[in-house]
Amino acid sequence: MSRTRHLDAVDLSAKLDSDTYQKKLTRLQDKLMLIQQAYLGTHERAMIVFEGWDAAGKGGTIRCLSSVLDPRGFKVWPIAAPTPAEQANHYLHRFWTRLPAYGEISVFDRSWYGRVLVERVEGFAKPVAWRRAYDEINHFEALHAADGARIVKIFLHVSADVQRERFIRRIEDPLKRWKLTYEDIRNWRQRPAYEEAIEEMLKRTSTKDAPWHVVSANDKQHARVESLKLIADCLGKGIDTKPKPVPEELYAAAREHLGITLDTHAGHSGKAPKPETDL
Repeated sequence: MSRTRHLDAVDLSAKLDSDTYQKKLTRLQDKLMLIQQAYLGTHERAMIVFEGWDAAGKGGTIRCLSSVLDPRGFKVWPIAAPTPAEQANHYLHRFWTRLPAYGEISVFDRSWYGRVLVERVEGFAKPVAWRRAYDEINHFEALHAADGARIVKIFLHVSADVQRERFIRRIEDPLKRWKLTYEDIRNWRQRPAYEEAIEEMLKRTSTKDAPWHVVSANDKQHARVESLKLIADCLGKGIDTKPKPVPEELYAAAREHLGITLDTHAGHSGKAPKPETDL
């Protein structure tokens, strides 16, 4: 197996200018808000997984979601090293309790793939354990896909040079210094070993119901728009995002007590974003 076959195929020169970025980001955020509203009270649910190099922009991309989605139906789970109590159970146990209920969307900032990435490279898991994990993860995801969960898996890819530059900027900026750890720098020095682990992960756990999407992230604006587009396309497939009509009892109450008239056919006072084929 070629060590960097998947990663080498990514065009790391992809960029977006600021005007295009703002336009596309706004339209995608509007679309995602409508999708979330359509999920409420249904059996639709979604699991969004973000993996990627340290300083690849996972946090900033996730903020583009959390800044517009309603937290009552949207949760972000930052995944760190397991606690001693979590280590006393199967490694997937702690993720079962964080899965979205019906009508909800959950984002995982790192995930169960730590077993075949950091735990493999750093030797925290024995070879027999991480080698077994590929089938365990595929089965875990297949269970939820069969139950109707939509699964989006995104790996943010940056070059070694860009990653190094972002580390330097973080350590020089007092407001961002907290983001950089000794482990980040150590992992950067072991990048070839991580590339090998990433390649095997992409090869062995990209399935029909839960495929991997490797996103070029040297340019953060491009990475954010591309990631949100992947999410919106998956979560919105086959979903009617037209706002529901105003219930007759609500219309009657608004007319009687608020003195206003609503257009019950339109179902809302605003307009849904128009489709844009180049998003």
